Amino acid sequence: MSISLIVSAVVLVAIIGLIAGLGLAIASIIMAVPKDEKAEAIRECLPGANCGACGFSGCDGYAAALAKGDTKETTLCAPGGNGAAKAIAEVLGVEAGSLLPTAAMVMCKGNNEAAVIKYEYQGVDSCRMANQLMGGPKECTYGCIGLGDCVSACEYEAISIVNGVAVIDKESCKACKKCIRTCPKGIIRMVPIDRNFSAVSCMNKDKGAVTRKACTNGCIGCMKCAKVCESNAITVENFLATVDFTKCTACGKCKEGCPTGAIDLVMDKYTCKI
Repeated sequence: MSISLIVSAVVLVAIIGLIAGLGLAIASIIMAVPKDEKAEAIRECLPGANCGACGFSGCDGYAAALAKGDTKETTLCAPGGNGAAKAIAEVLGVEAGSLLPTAAMVMCKGNNEAAVIKYEYQGVDSCRMANQLMGGPKECTYGCIGLGDCVSACEYEAISIVNGVAVIDKESCKACKKCIRTCPKGIIRMVPIDRNFSAVSCMNKDKGAVTRKACTNGCIGCMKCAKVCESNAITVENFLATVDFTKCTACGKCKEGCPTGAIDLVMDKYTCKI
């Protein structure tokens, strides 16, 4: 093959490459999706947890909705808190709302000493899997299984398993609610962390006699707590007492009157006084 043919081939390939490159450049300009600068600015205000607690498909979805005006709520990002709400409001040029500080709490005290074990579970180390087998290894089918699905779901290392029950460090919790969506028992609730309050750490809705046989710490629906509550913050329905945190004054009388110890007095914002 002569040198002239080789040079011609090289030149031809170079020309083809140049034309293809120009074509791609022009196409990228013509077909480019315009950037929403407002959405990008709002996205910078968010922590990037992509937890979905805001009700949108992650931080990008929430930012896009705010930029388009699909929502005007600047306080939907629980992990970002009031800081994120204020920053978003500045971008949008609106008044910042106030986000009620909350954290997740496991409403169960069915630890290894209190809960009756009905069988030895030897399957996959997962609450969701164990729950499919007779509601889990504990006699109480409402209580914490304690295999740590919520621990794995928490990106902030705020959850640990203590004596067979999940416990949440409210100071580390960012209120992303991933643990709530993960728990197969639905026993994790959001609670305020800006006040002191009483909480019934039980979700068992069986009759008192049945509950007592399953867990010595369970609520038996005796109504003693409701009778001693001077602020009318406690109601009993389906054999289970619940506390209205907005009414509770944390006087501690319900805890003192509870015969099974199912009520916790949550004090000092984060410390659970059991």
